[in-house]
Amino acid sequence: MKKIRIGMFTWESLYSIRVGGISPHVSELSDALAAEGHEVHLFTRDNENKDEVINGVYYHKIACDQSGGIVEQMNRMCDGMYCRFLEVRESAGEFDVLHGHDWHPVNVLCRIKAQFRLPFVLTFHSTEWGRNGNRHGDWWEAKEISHREWLGGYESSEVITTSTVLKEEVKYIYKIPDYKLWEIPNGITVGKIKRKIDPGDVKRHYGIHPCLPVVLFTGRMSYQKGPDLLVEAAAKVLKKRDAQFVLIGEGEMRSHCENQAHRLGIGNSCNFLGYAPDNTVIDWFNACDLVCVPSRNEPFGIVVLEAWDARKPVVASDAVALVENFRTGVIAHKEPSSIAWGLNYVLEGLGRNRMGEKGYDLLKKRYNWKTIAEKTLEVYKKTVEKHDVMAGNVS
Repeated sequence: MKKIRIGMFTWESLYSIRVGGISPHVSELSDALAAEGHEVHLFTRDNENKDEVINGVYYHKIACDQSGGIVEQMNRMCDGMYCRFLEVRESAGEFDVLHGHDWHPVNVLCRIKAQFRLPFVLTFHSTEWGRNGNRHGDWWEAKEISHREWLGGYESSEVITTSTVLKEEVKYIYKIPDYKLWEIPNGITVGKIKRKIDPGDVKRHYGIHPCLPVVLFTGRMSYQKGPDLLVEAAAKVLKKRDAQFVLIGEGEMRSHCENQAHRLGIGNSCNFLGYAPDNTVIDWFNACDLVCVPSRNEPFGIVVLEAWDARKPVVASDAVALVENFRTGVIAHKEPSSIAWGLNYVLEGLGRNRMGEKGYDLLKKRYNWKTIAEKTLEVYKKTVEKHDVMAGNVS
């Protein structure tokens, strides 16, 4: 494919404001595209206006007022992105394709498309329905976000989803036709998580006996991610064996889960660390015995790849499509007794090391950024070709 100019639009990145899983996806995908020789301009929000080149990617950071609700914030962000895009387009030249991530930049993408007839690709990383625990929100912000998800799916030339589960979800909710849908998985930089550490030292630092097995949860403490299911499952596990549970992350369910643990009499076995810096999270990936992903809805599950990179087995709910049962982890139903059964199975050592190694092998083969960038370029190629035909640029 000829070298193209790509405009990437996102509300977060690794080098600006970081919120969740979109930031590593966007930055590392952009790095991989730039490494293939393409010109990537990444438009994102930050605390100040700033342009810089990072790993060959042109970052255009727009200062955004973060007061008010999320919809108001994204309206201001889209206005700022539009103005900055005009300046960059004037100096760098015309773009070949734009690529937005989730609903946040949909307004600016539609505005640019209408004014300059530039096509855009939209990646769904999740849906408002899924983030609300597989239910539609009836408040105005949820309705507006859902509308923008629909609008982005309708106006985009192509739609990327990160898993089969999410593909079926957006197809069902927003009636996006099959011919527009692509499934391209998320990825991580292989080797990013694995570290040589002494697990006992990490455990001791948090007052945990070095010989006790540790179950790790890391992610948003939200209904969607199911931390309450894990706490209830932990109570069942602790009736059978001694273990410790480390839960990393912030969210609206943190206080609920802490109270739940004390109510169940397992407060001393559940360690709620809240937000933790990357180094702490990586230490725990390497020090734990297994990783639990008890999500009620999981569009992809980047934490599974991170666990595999550390050669750790995963116990996941059946909302997580990545895990191959008893090969790279154990799949449980979305209820505490089933999750507890899976945790006990792995804690008994039944294939624990083998499952972690099999997961790592799969990670290297399927979820590396070079492969993901190549598949994304196929989407761009189709988008550009379709645009050229519609514009009458094909001889």
